[in-house]
Amino acid sequence: MNKFLPLLRLNPLFQGLSDEEILTSLNCINARLISKPSGSYIFNAGDYTDSMGLVLSGSVLITQVDIWAHRNIMSKCYPGDYFGEPFAAKPGTILNINVEVDADCEILLINTTRLLHVCPSACEHHQKLIRNLVSVLANKIMIFNDKITHISKRTTREKLLSYLSAESVKNNSLSFDIPYDRQQLADFLCVERAAMSVELSKLQKEGILKTTKNHFELNLSIEKAVD
Repeated sequence: MNKFLPLLRLNPLFQGLSDEEILTSLNCINARLISKPSGSYIFNAGDYTDSMGLVLSGSVLITQVDIWAHRNIMSKCYPGDYFGEPFAAKPGTILNINVEVDADCEILLINTTRLLHVCPSACEHHQKLIRNLVSVLANKIMIFNDKITHISKRTTREKLLSYLSAESVKNNSLSFDIPYDRQQLADFLCVERAAMSVELSKLQKEGILKTTKNHFELNLSIEKAVD
């Protein structure tokens, strides 16, 4: 676990803890390290969990799939990101998400029940973890709020521009890479891939953007991007 300390030091859950306190707290909350190959699953819809996951390496996709096999990508998690927090925080809650491994990964599973109940010794670092968990949960709410903002737009064009605008702001640049390939982007925005490809072609012809694979360059000289 020592090799992941640089990542854990910067993580909001362990903010304010020394390296020794981080290692002690991991034992206190029954944290365990697992490795998963690309294409496998960590959590499945219909199950329940008492643990939330922290990505240490690789990446995972948080998805929902309905009975007609329509896939909705909720978010993509990279090293330092969490998944499953709301479900683990309420024991017995049935998962309505899948956690798919997008790239070979190492995951730290944190027993949320142990985290939320102070240990008998009432150690100071455990109290810090509980306070820091609020920040972790708030961040997840913000991520899903952003997604709702994008998919609530009426047209595929508006959804694309809403998402790309937000990514540009996040990267503080008009030139940036997005974390999704074309199919994943369509699944994230809840649109048909073919329709999205048509809109991207139109936006390029209009000079609003340039794109190659997952790289985008936006052009602000166009006065009106949305009809």
